[in-house]
Amino acid sequence: MGETAGRRDGAIERATKETQIRVHVDLDGQGRANVATGVGFFDHMLDHLARHSLIDIRVEAKGDYQIDDHHTVEDVGIALGQAIRRAMGERRGIRRYASLDLAMDECLTRAAVDVSGRPFLVFRTRFPTEKIGAFDTQLVREFFQAFAVNAGLTLHIETLYGENSHHIAETCFKAVARVLGEALSIDPRQADLVPSTKGMLA
Repeated sequence: MGETAGRRDGAIERATKETQIRVHVDLDGQGRANVATGVGFFDHMLDHLARHSLIDIRVEAKGDYQIDDHHTVEDVGIALGQAIRRAMGERRGIRRYASLDLAMDECLTRAAVDVSGRPFLVFRTRFPTEKIGAFDTQLVREFFQAFAVNAGLTLHIETLYGENSHHIAETCFKAVARVLGEALSIDPRQADLVPSTKGMLA
């Protein structure tokens, strides 16, 4: 289990010369988000990640915004992934796998996850614009790369079609939220077992 006995929760503090970040997650939460990264659109996406996964997420971040938002977004991905990995503990009872096609208006995005302990990201999504407001669309991939590696996820994200950059980004976060929530949920038929013939996921 995670840091608190009987609960699947985890906390991480990360401090560098570029960012200062505090993260707490509760895998058995209600989808509550308390997020303040200093990057407005990113906060909006993290709200979706919490709400649609039913994972409670708290993030406090300060970064070198005078340069750009890259370090903040990437380092939040690192810390959030580490917090979820800590909260999973030995990963006993989890369903492990999930996949979903998620639609939003003109856009359709597919996400699939294996909570394997073997980090890998496939990201097949293109944005028609370089920015969503002031947010650099390249940072969507950077977040998921940092998140997948540090959470120990095999994560595939593919946008099959879409025209609006905001919708494309939002479907990526919502689809990942849904598959993550499903894969981390407990299967009562194997509540005390690690879902692997190896007997461990690491």
